[in-house]
Amino acid sequence: MAQAPLASSAQLPPSGEAITAVTGALAARFGNRLVTSLAVRQQHGHTLTWIPNQPPDAVVFPQSTQEVSEIVTLCAAHGVPVIAYGTGTSLEGHVNAPFGGVCIDMSQMKRVVAVHAEDLDCVVEAGVTRKELNEHLRDQGLFFPIDPGADASIGGMAATRASGTNAVRYGTMKDNVIALTAVMADGSIVKTANRARKTSAGYDLTRLLVGSEGTLGIITEVTVKLHGIPEAISAGVCPFPSVKAACDATIITIQSGLPVARIELLDDVMIRGVNLHSKLDLPETTMLFVEFHGSEEGVKEQAERFGEIAMEFGGGPFDWATRAEDRTKLWQARHDAYWAARALRPGFESVATDVCVPISRLADCVEETKRDIEEMGLIAPIAGHVGDGNFHTQPLVDLNDADEMARCQAFIDRLVKRALAMEGTCTGEHGVGQKKGKYLEAEHGAPALAVMRLLKRSLDPKNILNPGKIFVD
Repeated sequence: MAQAPLASSAQLPPSGEAITAVTGALAARFGNRLVTSLAVRQQHGHTLTWIPNQPPDAVVFPQSTQEVSEIVTLCAAHGVPVIAYGTGTSLEGHVNAPFGGVCIDMSQMKRVVAVHAEDLDCVVEAGVTRKELNEHLRDQGLFFPIDPGADASIGGMAATRASGTNAVRYGTMKDNVIALTAVMADGSIVKTANRARKTSAGYDLTRLLVGSEGTLGIITEVTVKLHGIPEAISAGVCPFPSVKAACDATIITIQSGLPVARIELLDDVMIRGVNLHSKLDLPETTMLFVEFHGSEEGVKEQAERFGEIAMEFGGGPFDWATRAEDRTKLWQARHDAYWAARALRPGFESVATDVCVPISRLADCVEETKRDIEEMGLIAPIAGHVGDGNFHTQPLVDLNDADEMARCQAFIDRLVKRALAMEGTCTGEHGVGQKKGKYLEAEHGAPALAVMRLLKRSLDPKNILNPGKIFVD
């Protein structure tokens, strides 16, 4: 299949006249909800990573799907790029505006449109965050399980196909989104499905848009699955003599069919950062953070069985957190791992990256990665949602040290090559963004990548939706 290029970067950024026309029209329509100050624009180019800040030309704050449609229609008429923004917590440069344009900040779209408790689903606007949604649901005995470390927006989580610590039991956003409302590149509004749990009616537009990183449409409403709050929860930490031992214990736990809700790996370097940042006193060795959900008796049996498995690999002793406040402190420390890692080398930049491999190859991949870090002389703590084979590493580097930067990039290239050789993926949950497009052909093959490009050209012929992301040209 021939690969016609996307709209070339030579056609971007748009002319000054186009930007002036668009910002003038938006100011007339939205008043002070259109902002062009440098500080706000730079805030919306923030990436939480080593990629340089690339601010948009303007930021606009819609309050409805219809207003998003108006903004996109105007930008399309002038060929001006549009970048959707949730909370800005993505790690691969998704919200940067390399060609300028208009950032659509969804933070004023906060309605919980409907909760259907009897069907275990709800409809929310894209700007609602996961913590806000769970606060709204708590009194009904329900919760939304997907929990990336940050308090991300539901729309952003859908756009990046987010995951988190609960994924081993409850799945990722791909598994928990039932339907979407999205604004397409011409400003048209599309609803991808109804609330039925399954359908065979036509193409699956929901799955097409989940994980598309704002390059095919701008998500404005999301229908998600809900779950009942468990009767009992048991959580704790278990030390291991090595990352291999911890990974092997994880593999056996999953293969044994234990319904573990969370099983998280933190290596000795990350534990040191967690202790510094979260004021804990955990032993500085590789550890698994584990949690079980279910009935009182079921949770007890699951925890005992996990303890037996851990002992087989030299793990233990357990330190179980039975009080809710202790569990909250434990998991907050895990969610703060990004900031904890940075505490290991204050003042230096973080290069957060992730891969995912089949669970049977997890121990090999993590062990080889750990060895590579040591041989390269990098400080790069490891943490991972190892129950589904996904792990992260976070080199801390001096951006002004050319040698260190070269070693870091070579390390990431080898990490991805290693994961792909094990039939894994270059990213389990961070997404492609600006940095991982170069790995897509090796992962998917040229024909599959050509299909992706064809979809992009068909749905966004002017290449205005988040240009410069996913595809390297």
